[in-house]
Amino acid sequence: MSDDALEILKHETVYQGFARLDLYRLRHRLYSGEWSGEMEREIFERGSTVGILLYDPDLDDVVLVTQFRLPPRLAGLPAFQLEIVAGILDKAGESEAEVAIRETQEEAGLAIIGALEHAHRYMPSPGACTEIVDLFCGRVDAKNAGGIHGLAHENEDIKVVVLPYREAMRQLRDDKIQNGLTTLALYWLGANRARLRRKWKSAPPSEPAASAPKV
Repeated sequence: MSDDALEILKHETVYQGFARLDLYRLRHRLYSGEWSGEMEREIFERGSTVGILLYDPDLDDVVLVTQFRLPPRLAGLPAFQLEIVAGILDKAGESEAEVAIRETQEEAGLAIIGALEHAHRYMPSPGACTEIVDLFCGRVDAKNAGGIHGLAHENEDIKVVVLPYREAMRQLRDDKIQNGLTTLALYWLGANRARLRRKWKSAPPSEPAASAPKV
């Protein structure tokens, strides 16, 4: 949509806290070329998010995390969700890949081996939220993965869960994994697993972490 196809009549921030809620009054061009009627939309300003699926090609294991989440509990789902590692892009000058590497250390206590694979960039809820997600996959050594991690000053209490690939996919098929970011990541892994195992098993596991280009 070009700039002249959207008219913002009013914009105000109605709440600012952990996240931000903005109210817009607008109209936009229709397919006919005419203007739509005026409408109001509340937009949840989330910012940019990074998710990273941690995979050990040698053990064929997936490293996930679980922690308390209020929205699933309010929606009638389990509050503790199996998820991939994720974080918000909120530090000046930090790239998406750098967030993925940092969050892997903070949430799972692991280091990324070699270069990251960028899987997707997408909007999880384009009708209500500005959030853009960059999804990565990273190689890790899962032999000693486990424990409780997270930043105390952020009240994080994150448990690492290591699952064989086939068990992770079984839980996905059985609707035991109920969040979109992890669902998309595991389906992406299913489509790319053979290629990753060929690529990563041929590379020395001692390679240092390398950041992917900023996307």
